[in-house]
Amino acid sequence: MGAQIRVYKRRIKSVTATKKITKAMEMIAASRIVRAQRQVAASSPYADELTRAVTAVATGSNTRHPLTTETENPTRAAVLLVTSDRGLAGGYSSNAIKAADRLVERLRAEGKEVESYVVGRKGLAYYSFRERAVAESWTGFSDSPQYGDAKKVAAPLIESVQRATADGGVDELHIVFTEFVSMMTQVPVARRLLPLSLDEAAATEQAENRGKILPLYEFEPSAEGVLDALLPRYVESRVYNALLQAAASEHAARRRAMKSATDNAEDLIKSLTRLSNAARQADITQEISEIVGGASALADASAGSD
Repeated sequence: MGAQIRVYKRRIKSVTATKKITKAMEMIAASRIVRAQRQVAASSPYADELTRAVTAVATGSNTRHPLTTETENPTRAAVLLVTSDRGLAGGYSSNAIKAADRLVERLRAEGKEVESYVVGRKGLAYYSFRERAVAESWTGFSDSPQYGDAKKVAAPLIESVQRATADGGVDELHIVFTEFVSMMTQVPVARRLLPLSLDEAAATEQAENRGKILPLYEFEPSAEGVLDALLPRYVESRVYNALLQAAASEHAARRRAMKSATDNAEDLIKSLTRLSNAARQADITQEISEIVGGASALADASAGSD
């Protein structure tokens, strides 16, 4: 029985050490969420204003441009998937990967060839294990992206959009990332970055600016020149905002997963403690029974000798 108690004590000690680790990771993730939220809030106005400016240029001119003009028969599309570099975040990366798979299936059903770009070691490992082709990948900054990282990611995407499909370019650019809604809710979303849907952008702008005086734009030297200048900045800002949203979602998912692990560890420690106490009580009861039995045997032996 003593050996069983030692087993319980070793397990309690092991689970307690694990609980300390998960609790520390939970606190670290919680502290990083606030900073990530601030970065998302700071980057969103710039991205929204760029979208508004692009919409104004496109609606105010008849210029055909990859940023705003849809190809009549698109044949190739690029999909950027944003996942995490580290695990222990619940279903964060797997949910984003599933959303990307659904998007790729839909695009292929439409007769389009898909070119995949991946951010994060989890997504890259998933594609490598299944031997899927990846045009380009980036790792090492999923939990704390900087604007320079967004520029590195956006550069080959912009080049692919500007290149003709016959030379390996694409007609459409999509991005799949996890949108941060709240501390408890993070939703994987798939959005088309290029060409920009003008009807959707105009409707959103009208809803957000109802009753406000909208600015009037003059384009110098030309609308096409303005679109050429805005194209890289638009893609970079949208990619940067998506990376920040994904980082905030990753921290929130990791905090939630680590809290669940900590709670489970506490429940397991309580259960093991009860089992250890029951085993110790059974051991004590057995020892008492043996002492009483021994004393009774000695008393019977003494009575028989008399």
